Amino acid sequence: MRDFKRLEIWRRAHALAIALYEVTADFARVGHGHLRSQLTRAADSIATNIAEGCGSESNREFARFLDISIKSAAETENHLISARDLKLMSQDDWLRYSTETIEVRRMTFGYRRRVLEDDQSA
Repeated sequence: MRDFKRLEIWRRAHALAIALYEVTADFARVGHGHLRSQLTRAADSIATNIAEGCGSESNREFARFLDISIKSAAETENHLISARDLKLMSQDDWLRYSTETIEVRRMTFGYRRRVLEDDQSA
């Protein structure tokens, strides 16, 4: 069993989710509460699936949770684009959080690949 709190990808994904909760606080006031909900749930799902996968018995099962996390990162990026295009967040905020989302997704993809390689070599 892995300790998710020790994984850099989990720490960054968790920090991203918290930051997005804060930056989207005003979305509901301007009639876009649904987008805030979708965005924050997708971002939260990145870290949540990493944490849940750490309880897996096998590397293959853990890799499946990492795959879900990667998909949640893609969903987060999509919602960030919508928020930007609807002018709900500044260009600077969009760039900061979009870049971090992409980086977390890349890191998770690389970690997933290593987990699967470890499974094949065992």
